[in-house]
Order: sequence, then structure tokens, then C-alpha cells
Amino acid sequence: MLEMGIRRSDLLGKAISSAKRGNLLGKTTLSLLYATDLADQLENRIVPAMQAGFVVLADRYIYTLMARDLARGADLKWLKSLFGIALEPDLIIFLDAEPEVLFYRTLAKYGELNYWESGMDLPMGSSMFESFLKYQASLRKNFHRLGDEYGFKMIDATPSPKKIHKKISAVVSDYLAQLEQNAPSVQPGTGQIAQAISRPVRVEED
Repeated sequence: MLEMGIRRSDLLGKAISSAKRGNLLGKTTLSLLYATDLADQLENRIVPAMQAGFVVLADRYIYTLMARDLARGADLKWLKSLFGIALEPDLIIFLDAEPEVLFYRTLAKYGELNYWESGMDLPMGSSMFESFLKYQASLRKNFHRLGDEYGFKMIDATPSPKKIHKKISAVVSDYLAQLEQNAPSVQPGTGQIAQAISRPVRVEED
């Protein structure tokens, strides 16, 4: 199994982290940097791993980037075109929680709020706390919008980690059982494997 996530490419991962520390990146520049980061991972990690028979597990994917950009006023049609290079996941799980829950969990984990995760580049409130709640509410709204279109499996992220893990395991187990039941046999050398991993994310217009 290969794990990937945003801001992890060898080409731009560290550069994006460094640039964000200055809190000066423009909205379009931020989108293009993350899109380049994704493209590099697709070409050099994701596709080669899938061709070798690995399962790729993404800790966040293009939908996180799209939700963030939508919160910053980006056009959905433009975002679909920008991230149209991405492969369509077989299963998308979204952990859904109220902004207030995220606030307390963020403080418990990091001890402080993050500039970007609070939407302070917009800004959306008179304080970082207010901006965080409004920005996370906007993100959640956008995730639900994308979830309706791309078929997210929604899981309530309010309970304990142990209960959330149990729900995720159930969703994945159900998916694998259906896949095993419905998937046709794949013969080596027929090209079916290559076709199976070459599906781009849908980019049809609204």
C-alpha cells in the first residue's frame, strides 16, 4: 500500500511549506502550487504504484484543495479543469464534524490555531477564533457540495477515534466485498489494469 497526501511531492512539498510560512501567498498562486504538487505525485508515485499493483491511500486529495479554493472565491469550473488530471478514486470517505468540534480538537493537538486553516488570508472575522469558525463552516459547506457530486461516504467524526475507526473499517469492508462480488476477472496483458487506473476525475460543467 502507498500512502500519499497533499504537499508531499519531492518537487514542491517543502517549497509550499516554506512559502506558506510567510503568509503572503495569493489565492491563485496557492492553487497552482498545490496542483503542481499533485501532478508530480501522480506522475512519480501514484500511477507507478498502481501499475505495480499497489493500493494508494490518500490522506486528503483534490477535493480538499477544491473546497479550500471555493472558500476563497475560486470558480468551480476552473477548479475542475485545473484538477482534471487527477485519477478518480474508487472510494472517498469524508469525516464530517462541526467547526466547534474542530476548534477544540485543533487546540488539543497543536495548542494554537493555524493562520491558513483559520482563513486569516481572507479574513472572515475580527479574531482568529471567529475567522476559524467561519472558514471551517465554509469548507464544510463546500465539502458537502462536492460530496453530493462525487459520491463521498459521509462519516460522523464527532465520536471517539475508536468509534470513527470502526465506522471507516465497515465502509471499506463493504466496498471490498462488493468489489470482489462484482469485479470481472482481469487477465494479465489485456490492458484492463491500465484502463482501470486511467480514469480522470469527472470535469463536466455545472
